Amino acid sequence: MMQIGKKIKNLRLKKGLTQEELGERTDLSKGYISQLERDLSSPSIETFFNILEVLGCSPKQFFDEEEQVQKVVYDENEKTFFVDEEKGYEIQWLVPESNEKEMEPIYLTFKKNGMFKEFEPSLSETFAYVLSGRVMVKLGNRTYVAKKGESIYYDASQKHQIINDFDGKSELILVVTESYL
Repeated sequence: MMQIGKKIKNLRLKKGLTQEELGERTDLSKGYISQLERDLSSPSIETFFNILEVLGCSPKQFFDEEEQVQKVVYDENEKTFFVDEEKGYEIQWLVPESNEKEMEPIYLTFKKNGMFKEFEPSLSETFAYVLSGRVMVKLGNRTYVAKKGESIYYDASQKHQIINDFDGKSELILVVTESYL
């Protein structure tokens, strides 16, 4: 049996809308949207079509039983790169379009004296695993150092920056969650 509410919720989340925002765009209450998504209420056909229109989905797409299979494995040639010679770092995005997803995993390489740009406070969280070398994390007025084999985890509620603190190359895997500011 099709769970209409679950599909509506998934479409809403893919669009990046809150229940309140979907409600405002469809002249429905947040509470009603919540009930629909939990299959506690059924919309009229007119309301249902209105919701689908706002979510950018045709009724045919919605009822097409063939669920799109999500991509799970990404190979080497799908990575994208960015090199900042001036600041001495290279980014490899490990998953295409990861900036549109909940997490953004990157492979970050620093040259000697390299530094990543300073980021403003946000609601995102950051995780890193140091593969080689040693890095310094500036978080607000505090400084932390992590070496090969150590992990870093912080919420980004203060200005923050990662800097190579090694007499050579440093490498890390960095995963940042999406910021909802």
